[in-house]
Amino acid sequence: MKVEALDKFWADKSRYALAEKQFYEGPQKIDGVTLDDGSKSALAQRLSQLEGENKDLKSQVSSLSQLLNAVVKRLDTVEAQLKLTNGVSKQPVAEAKKPEASDKDDDDDVDLFGSESEEEDGEAARIREERLAAYAAKKAKKVQIIAKSNIILDVKPWDDETDLKVMETEIRKITQDGLLWGASKFVPVAFGIQKLSISCVVEDDKVSIDWLTEEIEKLEDFVQSVDIAAFNKI
Repeated sequence: MKVEALDKFWADKSRYALAEKQFYEGPQKIDGVTLDDGSKSALAQRLSQLEGENKDLKSQVSSLSQLLNAVVKRLDTVEAQLKLTNGVSKQPVAEAKKPEASDKDDDDDVDLFGSESEEEDGEAARIREERLAAYAAKKAKKVQIIAKSNIILDVKPWDDETDLKVMETEIRKITQDGLLWGASKFVPVAFGIQKLSISCVVEDDKVSIDWLTEEIEKLEDFVQSVDIAAFNKI
């Protein structure tokens, strides 16, 4: 019995040792590949393939990240432009017509949508200036009609002893821009008394008839009165 038990003990021990050896050194598999069956090269190829796929995935993730950043920046720019456009459209019409000095102060501001309007405003201003210049030139060439009047004055002296020639000389000394003395003659009145009938041409805008008669009546040593014998527009 002792011999049988001893044989059994050694037999069990041998089986245990074999099982332990197989456990630590026996066939092992990783992802379906057995390590001790001569397929280690297949495992290496599989690991290399996994590394390549991992590298591709990292590259794709990096590209997607760059694309996402570009899209975010573009959205920020569009949002800023929309805010600027809404701000301009809400301004009153009176503010849109600012003086040129204010426009120059705003040159530093970014104007994304106003360049075409500025070009149109500049073109309209140029056309307006050309038309004004053409109108001024046409007006300058146009002959202006000066309103004139032909007047005959009857100047009566105090008596028959008044020297009519001296009186006429004194009257012709009255000068004014727009006054031109003409022909004259002595006309008998009564009792040997004569009056001076003298003509003149005056520009209506420069010489007043009332002023002219008052100036003649200032010659009190010669003139008794002045009457308008004829008045004709030229």
